[in-house]
Amino acid sequence: MAEAKRSQKHIAVLTFPFTSHVAPLLSLTQRLSQAAPELIFSFFSTPQSNASHFPKDGKFDNIKPYDVDTGLPEGYVHKGQGPPRVAVEYFLKATPGNFQRAIQTAVVETGMEISCLISDAFLWFAAEMAKEMQAPWIPFWTGGLRPLLVHLETDNLRQQLGINGPGDQTLEFLPGFSTIRAVDLPDGVVSGSIDSPFSVMLLRVGKMLPNATAVAINSFEELDITVVDTIKSRLKIFLNVGPLILTSPPPPDSDKYGCLEWLNGRETSSVAYISFGSVVTPSPSELAALAEALEENRIQFLWSFRGNPEEQLPKGFLERTSAYGKIVPWAPQLKILEHSSVGVFVTHGGAKSITESIIGGVPMICRAFFADQGLNQRTMETVWGIGLGVEGGNFTKDRILEALEAILYSEKGKMMREKVAALKGLAFQAVEPGGRSTTNFNSLIEIITTI
Repeated sequence: MAEAKRSQKHIAVLTFPFTSHVAPLLSLTQRLSQAAPELIFSFFSTPQSNASHFPKDGKFDNIKPYDVDTGLPEGYVHKGQGPPRVAVEYFLKATPGNFQRAIQTAVVETGMEISCLISDAFLWFAAEMAKEMQAPWIPFWTGGLRPLLVHLETDNLRQQLGINGPGDQTLEFLPGFSTIRAVDLPDGVVSGSIDSPFSVMLLRVGKMLPNATAVAINSFEELDITVVDTIKSRLKIFLNVGPLILTSPPPPDSDKYGCLEWLNGRETSSVAYISFGSVVTPSPSELAALAEALEENRIQFLWSFRGNPEEQLPKGFLERTSAYGKIVPWAPQLKILEHSSVGVFVTHGGAKSITESIIGGVPMICRAFFADQGLNQRTMETVWGIGLGVEGGNFTKDRILEALEAILYSEKGKMMREKVAALKGLAFQAVEPGGRSTTNFNSLIEIITTI
């Protein structure tokens, strides 16, 4: 009877279809479906997102995608650099109705009501949807531990720090945050656009998460034990189930630009790998400063470059650096970071990139741009000691050279490599049989299949 009852479960998975949010939630869903193949998963995202994440034949085993309305006006095109804030705002205005309509379609097609609602944690309204369905709500936080605690503590932070107060105020009142400053917090928490739709959404997220049946995160407890313990005291059940990249099926081998072959001929820890993710690109002056620094000291580099390097980098740079540098439009990032010749990762400090750098055992130079990147950068530098932030916030040739030389050639860089290697070991231990992330994942399965 128990098995028959379990076979009736229909799990709805709701995404926040922007930046790097969808991939980890889909990875979690795939792992859940493999662990509990009797469950049926309906995966809700925008048409563009589903088309880019699912195979052309339509689904992964027992996971079927359903399209939700973007809320965008007909003919809308995102312009410029940075996150698509306007598109996010249109999407949020379309919620929760767009999800509700798509869920009804899935219920009709399967003939099964929703048994459990898993959502990106940004979708705070899923709490009310789950309540109406009389189903458990399990939000999934795709970012880092510290940004999660910040959003849970926003009211406290505003009371302690004020709004738009001095940026150099430190957060000693929050466990584990003594080296974090007000200026490091995401925009909209205690400064900047606190009334923007995005900031209001995150404030609601922080207020709603304590009501969740359980909250899961793509991280591992040993990375930041003090912060984990504090979050556990704020939530009913808090489950670190990552890094998911270590438990997900490996991506198809794709290195069409020959990055790994190029790295094979380089000395250990000698190459700077450069990538700023899929959303942002530094300003022209910062790109020029980075290029000039690499060229001045003939630093070996592999650069995953968005855009046209011939137009955006100094004239003749590609030709002059061809003996020791390689620029490609796309690179297999994790495999590159795991390569022995890579000695430093120049990054924007996104959660995914920092996790992959830890898994690769590579120290970082972070140039944060928006959202949680500033907090990630400060944590990486002053708490974990596994890299450097860009002094002053922007690239200059001198700042880049100083950071590159410190990590690649100095005793300080050697210590950073030792620290990141230790975190790498803890990440792998967490996902082993009996590891904390594995135990937490089993608890998550138990919640989904029995509640």
